[in-house]
Amino acid sequence: MFAHNKRLQYTVRVSECNPALANLMLEQFGGPQGELAAAMRYFTQALAEDDAGRKDMLLDIATEELSHLEVIGTIVGMLNKGAKGKLAEGAEEQAQAFRELQGAGNDSHVTQVLYGGGPALTNSGGQLWTAGYVDSIGEPTADLRSNIAAEARAKIIYERLINLTADAGVRDALGFLMTREIAHQQSFEKALYAIQPNFPPGKLPGKPEFANMYVNTSQGEGDMRGPWNSDENFQFVSDREQMLAMGGGSGMPEVSMDDRQRAVLMQMAERTRSNPSINPETGAELGRTGGQTEGTRH
Repeated sequence: MFAHNKRLQYTVRVSECNPALANLMLEQFGGPQGELAAAMRYFTQALAEDDAGRKDMLLDIATEELSHLEVIGTIVGMLNKGAKGKLAEGAEEQAQAFRELQGAGNDSHVTQVLYGGGPALTNSGGQLWTAGYVDSIGEPTADLRSNIAAEARAKIIYERLINLTADAGVRDALGFLMTREIAHQQSFEKALYAIQPNFPPGKLPGKPEFANMYVNTSQGEGDMRGPWNSDENFQFVSDREQMLAMGGGSGMPEVSMDDRQRAVLMQMAERTRSNPSINPETGAELGRTGGQTEGTRH
C-alpha cells in the first residue's frame, strides 16, 4: 500500500519562471535516466526478489524515487508558472506568447501547448516515456550492477542541469537529488558485494580457456596496455590467426541435415545460382545513358 504525504522530501524554491529550463528538467522526469524510470526499475525488481534484505532495500529506494519524481515535477511546474498563465489567459498580444516560448528554446512552446506547462512524461526532446528504459533481467548480480550504472548516469545528468542554472533554489534542490543518487549507488554496491560469489553474473562458469583472454582486435597507432589487458591478468592475443576458429575446427559454419533437407536445399541453390560469366544491363546503367547502352549509341 502506498500513502502520500503532501510535504515534499526536499523544499523547492524557484526564484523566477523559466520555461526553457523547465523543459530541460523533463529529462529527469520522463527521460531514460529520470526518476520514473528508476522507480519502475527498482519496484519491479523488488516484486520478483526472493531475498528479504534486497527486497526491502529495493522497495525503499523505489518509493523514494517516486518522491524524487514529485520534487523534479514540482520544479518543472514552478518554472512554467508564468508562461502557463499567459498562455491560458491570452494575456499577451496575438502570437506574442508563442514568440516568447519559442525564443526560450528547447521545445518549451510544445510542452506548454500540449501539456499546459505541467510535467510531462517525456524527455527534454519530447520522446514519450517507455518501459524500454527499464533493463532488468531478473538476476541480482546483473541487475545490481545495472542499478549502480543507472544511479551514476542520473548523477551526471543532475550535474549538467545544475550547471545550466544560476537559480540558487533550483540548484539546491537538484544538488539534493544528485546526492541521493550517490547514496543509492552505495546501497546497491553493498548489496552486490554481500552476494558471494557475485562474478561472473549468473550460475554457470565461463569456459576456462577463454575467461581471461584479451583479444586485441583493433590494432595500430593508439594500442595501449594496462591492467585491463595486461599479461598479469589476461592472456593477450594479438595474432590474427589465433583469433579465428578458437574452438577448433575449420571456423566455417557446419549444419547437419537429412538427405531430404539437403536435396531441397541444393534444388533452391541451383535455382537461385548467379552466373558470373554474364554482364547484365542494369536500370542504373540505362538511367545514366538516357536509355542508350554502349552497343546502341550512334
